[in-house]
Amino acid sequence: MSNQFIKEEKKFMEGARARWKELKYVGGVVMQFLKGFRGLHFIGPCVTVFGSARFKEDHPYYELARQVSKEIGELGFAIMTGGGPGIMEAANRGAKEAGVLSVGCNILLPHEQAHNPYLDRFVTMEYFFVRKELLRKYSFAFVVLPGGFGTLDEFFETLTLIQTGKIKRFPIVVMGVGFHKEIIAHVQRMMEEKTISPEDMDLLLFTDSVDEVVEHIRKHAKGSPSIKLEPPRKAVWLLGEKKLKRA
Repeated sequence: MSNQFIKEEKKFMEGARARWKELKYVGGVVMQFLKGFRGLHFIGPCVTVFGSARFKEDHPYYELARQVSKEIGELGFAIMTGGGPGIMEAANRGAKEAGVLSVGCNILLPHEQAHNPYLDRFVTMEYFFVRKELLRKYSFAFVVLPGGFGTLDEFFETLTLIQTGKIKRFPIVVMGVGFHKEIIAHVQRMMEEKTISPEDMDLLLFTDSVDEVVEHIRKHAKGSPSIKLEPPRKAVWLLGEKKLKRA
């Protein structure tokens, strides 16, 4: 099934096709959104953590993701990730340690990405753009840790949507200041050259301090009428969820 979706997406990107084929593809996209809505609708206030799948348990960035996710969870937020290993596993692990809902929104890849063992609930998407929209739709804030092309794609696309008013303004935190120093310098250069405005930086925070991240998110949550900070929420099982089988 995964190869079928991957081949279909490649064919779609090759250019114009018969209109019935284009309509069929759109129908598949709609079904993917419905699948996501069904699985994620009741997760409650959520913070999404991004980062590389390649960091192992003994890496400092793994531990940083685990700690910051635990502290954010203790504010009352569910933690959502891409559901895979590395930073994603660390964040979901931190959520479990905080006693909050630990959620994954995975993606089908040619070499299948296994779900990490710290998830309460997950959905698997066939299309990257559907997955990204779901992550944004159900998130109050993003925490971006060191990663690769996919992490930067999610980071910059979300910044662009906020800047252009396509989505609501919400906090984005970038951790791993040393790793991201060239990006930080480039963002500063864009401000100096006036290709972005100072207000574009209002909700963007670069820091390695877990306490600063938690306070940044807490501050914006208090100013949001749609967010009510509550004690950590245990997992509640609802129609449409998938539960991992435990060994």
